[in-house]
This record gives sequence, structure tokens and C-alpha cells, in this order.
Amino acid sequence: MKDIKSKLMVLVVALVLAAAPALGQAPVVASFGSNGELVCTNLLPGTVASVEWASVVTGPWTNSWAGLDAVTADSNGAIRVSVPMFYRVRGYAVPTNLAYIPAGTFSMGSPTNEPARWDDEVPHPVTLSRSFWMGKYEVTQAEYLAVMGSNPSYFTTKDYNGNPISPDLSRPVETVSWYDATNYCAQLTVRERSAGRLPAGYVYRLPTEAEWEFACRARTTTAFHYGAALRSGMANFDGHYEYPPCGGATWYCLNPSGTYLARTTSVGSYAPNAWGLFDIHGNVLEWCQDWYGTYSGGSVSDPQGPPSGSLRVIRGGDWYGYASFCRSAGRSLNYPARRYNYYGFRVVLAPGQ
Repeated sequence: MKDIKSKLMVLVVALVLAAAPALGQAPVVASFGSNGELVCTNLLPGTVASVEWASVVTGPWTNSWAGLDAVTADSNGAIRVSVPMFYRVRGYAVPTNLAYIPAGTFSMGSPTNEPARWDDEVPHPVTLSRSFWMGKYEVTQAEYLAVMGSNPSYFTTKDYNGNPISPDLSRPVETVSWYDATNYCAQLTVRERSAGRLPAGYVYRLPTEAEWEFACRARTTTAFHYGAALRSGMANFDGHYEYPPCGGATWYCLNPSGTYLARTTSVGSYAPNAWGLFDIHGNVLEWCQDWYGTYSGGSVSDPQGPPSGSLRVIRGGDWYGYASFCRSAGRSLNYPARRYNYYGFRVVLAPGQ
């Protein structure tokens, strides 16, 4: 509100005039207070005043609004009144399938005592200086079909074992390469910009690796946004292999009765994190914008990954893998042209980089 009010002063100027017929008494310019009222504090106590307003700085001035005429200053020489504020805000409705991710600082990577961690998860402070919007859900088959005109997904009529499943376009799109994902973002940007639904300079794109982990964690520091453990039924992964490891195993805790669906599930089938992101653990791995590389040492701001490379980062675990691969800090990688039925993505909406 503070920014709106400061800009509003250009359009609505309020003046206080002493009601007594003083010769050429100059108006006293007042200001807006934090409660949205016009406040003037440099009058004599008991002064009877008239509050005038105009739509432009040059006038014409009027007090033709209830409560603006014959206003009496209090014992501190102040008056407080609600002033007509005629203004228009031309905004853009953010799609309901996006979640707001605030700017902030976090420790990216995993602590050295986190079970099943990889050596490339070196913890380091990362600051994201700009807020952004992120898809609450992985991009669905329906969304991909609407933008690209095709549905490359494997899971349409059968599961991984060949058993029949009902068609469900609310499952995440998969069997997409990094190029497919970035092309979708570009086409979505064109469509939404043409329809007048994007602010100037905003684009849809893949999240950077840092944005993805920051959003996944939602201010948590544990292995998952759920906490330190991921058990069967909490996300879509191979529930026979839970986390943390147990029984002498390095990467899993065996649960013979765990759930293994052998397919993706409709987006939003499991509990979201604190920022409203669903399936950030499991279901499909999610392509990120970055080339894969080692983390920079020390604190960094708004990292974009290496300037070049041969492998792209992909995050979050999937329906096929162990719980340990779903960890918030877990990093997967592959060639950007590769397509598998456990590769998908979600989008970010932010100013173009």
C-alpha cells in the first residue's frame, strides 16, 4: 500500500485552507498517513478548515465530498479525514495454478551428515533477490496438449507393466526433453502475451536449479519438505525403498509392503509444501534451466549455473525411483535431448533474464 499511496499523490492532492477570511492565506499541503487517511498536523488547535481535492495538481479544487467541509483541528492541531481517491489500477490476474515464491536466502545443498547425499551437494548460502511465480503442479498432459498440439506421454492407456489405466489428462506430461520443455515455455509466453495476460517483460520459463530447490524447501532444512523421512504413501515413488536408509543399506530402507504404482498420478494427489507446490517430491523428475556443474564456493546471488555444458539439471525424484532420489538437495542430470517416461517439468513466471 505504501507504494500505491506515494504514487497516488501525483493524482490526488489534498490542501487544507483556514476557514477564516485571511488575506491570500496559502494552502497547507498535507500527506497520507499509514492508515489511508489524509493527515495534516501543522494547524492551530481548533482551526476550522476545509479540505480540498483535485484530480490533477493544477485543479480545479473542490470540497464537494461528505466530511471535507468545516473540519476542526484537534488539540494537537491535526485533522484526519478520508479523502476521495479516484484512481485506476491496470493489473494482470495471476493464474490460479501458480504459487508465489518470495525472495530470500537459504542453504543450498545438503549437510554432510544427510544420508544418501552425493558429493556434488556441497552446502552454500544462496540469495534469490527477486520473487517469482511457480507452477503449483507439474505441467499436465492437458496443458501441454493445449499449447503444443500433441501429447507425447507414455502414461495414457497403460502403466509401466502394461496393465490398462484410464486416460487422465491431469497426469503430468512426460517423455519430454529439455528442448521440449523450453519450447513449451516459449510458446506459452507467446500465447499469453498475445492475449494480453502478461505484464511487459514477463516470460514463462523453467526454474533455475537454485529457484527449484528454494521453492521445494519452502524454508525447511530437512531432507524433504515433509521432514527428515519419506515413507510409502507420502509421494509417488517406489514405496518399497523408503528414507532414511536402515538395516545397513546405504540408499534405502526396504519396505516389502510399500506402494509401487508403476505410473504417474494426477497432479495434486499428495500433500503440498508450505508454499503450495504439489508433487515437488516424486511423480516425475523436473527439468531445470541450468547446465549441470559444480557449485560455486561461498555465498552467491541469483545463480544461473555454468555458462555452458553438455548435461542439464533435472530435479525432484519420480514414480520409478527410490525415496532418496526425491530429496530436496538431490541432483540428477542428463543430456537435454533425452526423453523418458519419468521426465517432466513445471514452469516459472518472472521477468525475462
